[in-house]
Amino acid sequence: MNERDTTMMTRRDFMKKTAVTSAAMVAPGAFAFTQDQPTLKVGLIGCGGRGTGAAVNCFRSSPGVVLWAMGDLFEDHMTNSQNQLRDNLKDAFQVTKERTFVGWDAYQHVLASGIDYVILATPPTFRPQHLAACVEAGKHIFTEKPVAVDGPGIRAVLATAKKADEKKLCIISGTQRHHDVAYNQCMDLIHNGAIGEITACYAYWNQGGLWSIPRQPGWSDMEWQLRNWLYFTWISGDIIVEQHIHNQDVCNWAMQAHPVKATSLAGRQVRVDPAYGMVFDHFATEFEYENGVKMLSMCRQIDGTAVRVSEQIVGTKGVSNANTSIKGEKPWRFDGDRPDPYVLEHKHLIEHIRGGKHVNELVRVAESTMTAIMGRMAGYTGQEVTWEQALASEVSLMPEKLEFGPLPVAPVAMPGQTKLM
Repeated sequence: MNERDTTMMTRRDFMKKTAVTSAAMVAPGAFAFTQDQPTLKVGLIGCGGRGTGAAVNCFRSSPGVVLWAMGDLFEDHMTNSQNQLRDNLKDAFQVTKERTFVGWDAYQHVLASGIDYVILATPPTFRPQHLAACVEAGKHIFTEKPVAVDGPGIRAVLATAKKADEKKLCIISGTQRHHDVAYNQCMDLIHNGAIGEITACYAYWNQGGLWSIPRQPGWSDMEWQLRNWLYFTWISGDIIVEQHIHNQDVCNWAMQAHPVKATSLAGRQVRVDPAYGMVFDHFATEFEYENGVKMLSMCRQIDGTAVRVSEQIVGTKGVSNANTSIKGEKPWRFDGDRPDPYVLEHKHLIEHIRGGKHVNELVRVAESTMTAIMGRMAGYTGQEVTWEQALASEVSLMPEKLEFGPLPVAPVAMPGQTKLM
């Protein structure tokens, strides 16, 4: 099926259709996994590079798992992904033509195809709606990060997390450091006092530029923006949300809390060509936690600059560097096997599903996403932004209509002029 040239949804239609369609698919508690029923049918929603990679990670993680259905907005994404996955998954690739879905409503068809759990790997703007549909349909979920791009999206995700708990559905997110054995050992030591009381946190994701796709003849504004989703805040959340969330999430993990306010120095210094939409290319943000501890957060995507991707937690008795070592009164360095955390996160999800053990990481990843959104809002406006302000924002970045056609690019934010909404 491919109706992308004619299919259109309003935001209200999208949410309404999600709830009605998915609620009719399955009753709560419909899945029970035992040793007599080991095979899990997985659906993939979002068949770009990350979605394809996540599917491979999933099938490397555990036996008795098959890829059953796939959905994406673009047919070429689907073709490329299926070609790669047939080669990688071999017999575990069981997607048929009838279970291949393209278009705005592809996710609904994947959920109705008889899958047991779903991988969500579309651009972040669609995550709140897709998460809600999955939980209504009674599906276990692996969701990529971030899980929203604005305050209304985060509030929707928090409501979905509550419903998932009520249904005992398992959800694990793509903040893979939480499934990295080195990070976990280090964080256990931090939480048990190895560096004393935490006094400061530092988070960095500084690197060169990322990919972009030149606009092709015949592409509408909507298609061009979606194919270059990194560069449009309504789709990605900007670099501080889409990428830097990983490092901020580690600091929140160490603090066992989220920040309460943010101040940021940010802008668009080098990537000023319209091909890069309207996102910034650097942020330097000071976050403050309720107890007064501050996190210095830096992210940059500018070619020719120094690369640094790491976290540092400073305490009264020591310092954790990149969460694989501690210097101070109780020095430590990770030593041992370190399996791929991108594989382990799927292994852990499958173990919870099959073992009947409830796990739900959605609140944690929503709070880390909200941390990044708060930082973006501070960067865009040049104002101090509180957690309450950011979470209570009524501004939804998603366009009123999801259709292939005209879509003006939002103006680039200007600190000191852009208003906090």
